[in-house]
Amino acid sequence: MKVSFFILYNFMFKNKLVYLQHNFVENKKLRMKKLLALVLLSIIFSALQAKKTYIPKEKDMKAYLMVFHKDATHGLYMAISRDGYTFTALNNGNPVISGDTIALQKGIRDPHIFRGPDGAFYLSMTDLNIYAKKAGYRTTDWERDGKAFGWGNNRALVLMKSFDLIHWSRANIRFDELDPSLADIGCVWAPETAYDDKTGQLMLYYTIRHGNGLDMLCYSYVNNDYNKIETLPKVLFTYPKSSISAIDGDITNIYGKYHLFYCSHDGTAGIKQAVSDSINTGYKYDDSYYDMEKGGCEAPNVWKRIGENKWILMYDIYSIKPNNFGFLETSDFVHFKNLGRFDEGIMKRTNFTEQKHGAVVWITSKEAKRLEKYWK
Repeated sequence: MKVSFFILYNFMFKNKLVYLQHNFVENKKLRMKKLLALVLLSIIFSALQAKKTYIPKEKDMKAYLMVFHKDATHGLYMAISRDGYTFTALNNGNPVISGDTIALQKGIRDPHIFRGPDGAFYLSMTDLNIYAKKAGYRTTDWERDGKAFGWGNNRALVLMKSFDLIHWSRANIRFDELDPSLADIGCVWAPETAYDDKTGQLMLYYTIRHGNGLDMLCYSYVNNDYNKIETLPKVLFTYPKSSISAIDGDITNIYGKYHLFYCSHDGTAGIKQAVSDSINTGYKYDDSYYDMEKGGCEAPNVWKRIGENKWILMYDIYSIKPNNFGFLETSDFVHFKNLGRFDEGIMKRTNFTEQKHGAVVWITSKEAKRLEKYWK
């Protein structure tokens, strides 16, 4: 009996060892297969992510996208150019976004578009409708008393973000609600976005005033989701004459130098330039006017010709009827060649007129085709 038990035990133990060894080998093979599958999936996922987050470079750019508004509609317009000379508006020359669908005052003005370091497009606009009374959106000429808060007084900006230029997130930012010190804000106009590579933050800069005081250029940092102002306004640039307003700033980084073009109200409103080694401080005043107009103009915007050592300074000539854009070309930001106005020289429009306060950004051929297909 003892021998039989010993033989049975020995048989069972050995067979269990064989089973365990076999099972271990099989489990090891299975684990290896799973591990290899996970590694393969990780590689595929990383490749897809890299493709998804690839940020186009200048060599990838094939077209120009212009944004602007019109007084008649207070809506957002977009126009595309393949050569940087002739622009055609999307949506058959109609707004691509109606101002009354995105703005507190039922109208937008002064749109600016910027491609961020994440590849997303950042669209900023003034929340203001100067004809809101006529359109039946309010019973007064302005949102608040004109004597106390000045012409066109408003309190908000519209900020929007998109990766495809079609689907947008949106935030309506009330500056008077950011801090008690801004409760008396008279206006916040013409916002633009830049990237501060020293802090790694998006910088929003704009024209602002308290009450009916002096318009001045200020900046704040904004979060990556583009829906929250993270810092209170700080002065970007101070005009040397304390009684003169400076509005509509536009910053371009040219080989490490920041060129701030803006509109000076020192006599006839016109375009001046200040230069700094820093994006938000130290701008040196230049007394020269850079526009070629006898009458008033504003809203400068600088954009580079793709693949060329040439930049375009575009501005809004509001003092002529109908209003138009003027264009200058430069390679050194000292000497500027006059390209004339839309339809009076080499710059052309095909299906729109009376555009106001424009901005231009590069886009790829795929992005241009997608927009054209969407808007037919």
